[in-house]
Amino acid sequence: MSTFSSMHSPSYSHSFICSSSINEKKNQRFVFSSFPRFSVPANAKVFLQCQANSHQNAVLMQDGAVATKVSPVEKETPIEKLKSELLSVTSSNEWDEKAGFDINENESTVSITVVGASGDLAKKKIFPALFALYYEGCLPKHFTVYGYARSKMTDAELRNMVSKTLTCRIDKRENCGEKMEEFLKRCFYHSGQYDSEENFAQLDKKLKEHEGGKVSNRLFYLSIPPNIFIDAVKCASSSASSGNGWTRVIVEKPFGRDSDSSAALTKALKQYLTEDQIFRIDHYLGKELVENLSVLRFSNLIFEPLWSRQYIRNVQLIFSEDFGTEGRGGYFDHYGIIRDIMQNHLLQILALFAMETPVSLDAEDIRNEKVKVLRSMRPLQLEDVVIGQYKSHSKGGVTYPAYTDDKTVPKDSLTPTFAAAALFIDNARWDGVPFLMKAGKALHNKRAEIRVQFRHVPGNLYNRNFGTDLDQATNELVIRVQPDEAIYLKINNKVPGLGMRLDCSNLNLHYAARYSKEIPDAYERLLLDAIEGERRLFIRSDELDAAWSLFTPVLAELEEQKIMPEYYPYGSRGPVGAHYLAARYNVRWGDLGLDQSA
Repeated sequence: MSTFSSMHSPSYSHSFICSSSINEKKNQRFVFSSFPRFSVPANAKVFLQCQANSHQNAVLMQDGAVATKVSPVEKETPIEKLKSELLSVTSSNEWDEKAGFDINENESTVSITVVGASGDLAKKKIFPALFALYYEGCLPKHFTVYGYARSKMTDAELRNMVSKTLTCRIDKRENCGEKMEEFLKRCFYHSGQYDSEENFAQLDKKLKEHEGGKVSNRLFYLSIPPNIFIDAVKCASSSASSGNGWTRVIVEKPFGRDSDSSAALTKALKQYLTEDQIFRIDHYLGKELVENLSVLRFSNLIFEPLWSRQYIRNVQLIFSEDFGTEGRGGYFDHYGIIRDIMQNHLLQILALFAMETPVSLDAEDIRNEKVKVLRSMRPLQLEDVVIGQYKSHSKGGVTYPAYTDDKTVPKDSLTPTFAAAALFIDNARWDGVPFLMKAGKALHNKRAEIRVQFRHVPGNLYNRNFGTDLDQATNELVIRVQPDEAIYLKINNKVPGLGMRLDCSNLNLHYAARYSKEIPDAYERLLLDAIEGERRLFIRSDELDAAWSLFTPVLAELEEQKIMPEYYPYGSRGPVGAHYLAARYNVRWGDLGLDQSA
């Protein structure tokens, strides 16, 4: 069936475009730009009929009537052809019966297949995010959700499993229960092997039944271990991809373990998919405060002039969790904290923070600037890295386990659960400014934040009021990504009274106090972007290559030299070595003296 597009307007004076699927699914586009101007009511229907070797059948339907196909007249000019065709009409109902559809109807559908539907990620994040999008009215009118995994399960069992994880918004409406029931009715299950083209072909048959002949758009979310990515992509591509719409695949991290394995994974994926079909997801890029980074910087005049080495002394990217591996040690031990958090989450945030102003908000323009930042960075050196591993600790009568107490972790494991690193961007804007990263498990609190410490005020008249510790007088911009999202600026202020006593105060944007609406989960934003084809928060292959090139050499050294991690107690602030690393660059970690807004 031919597909087409038209502009709805009170009058038509230019082109009609249609594309027709012909041999090998290639599209031919025919444009008619010589039509005379004629008025058409806003509710008029327009239909263009195209054939592979001719484009003479342009027909206008107006006021409930349509023009039918007429035989071309020899030596007739295009204008004369159009006039003669406009004289022959039938009722719109008669044409709808012949054509089988109306252009005002939504004739496309989206099928979302969660591959690995029985896993924790699918149950805890993906299905709840899809329901939240449905609840907010963000999903297309026609959509179907399919779970695919090796486990034997019925549709009813999948719905029961999914229903336990669905929640409504804080600002929930009265029809929350009804929405849940409606969403679950659109959820189905198909059991199959990840490397079976036959099983994916059976899935394809079921998807077509639900699509009902509409234009089929298909999204596959690979919530499975990386070692079976390629098998699943190969089978989905060959046996279950869309025949007349788009097919996209979301690939969950990790994207390899180093430059070579990442390049091999990308090469294998591109045997079956184009780059535009691959959506490499890093859920931290979907966080509200990360999304707000470019808004904060590029839409506020007070920040952009300060965003350089001239005014910024250092930038800190801090990630901490107050729990250990908790049974996930087998997975974690293969990657470690540097690969799991720093090489992707924190580095992506750094690139967004440090990039130059993009030409536009188009995905490729933003990703181009991120790549420039990554390519300007020095590869990480061993002397600029501190690693640690948490050990057992007793507090308040409770004994917390060591990393190697996890039964899935080898007793002699040297895998770091903590890392701190100093990185540098060798370009005109950031030359000499240390970007310090810190990430760890089993620390004293749970947080993710960006801390921007500005330079001291030259010739500060009030230095004596702060004493010898000028860091107490340093302006600091803090962007707290999670939990309890906030943006605050630390400034110096006079305490009310007759004396001259200064105080460090916060100009605070606390999201929970300022906005009553619940902040969407990162997976909601990223799933919606994938459905809509918006790629700016997904990682491009050259971006991935540049990121791995920074970390691969130091990772190889750590493993080849079997560097011993520094042990730190469960629930502490991490290894002492992290403080020495910061002090080497005249930096004090901003999360140590927690301020009132922290």
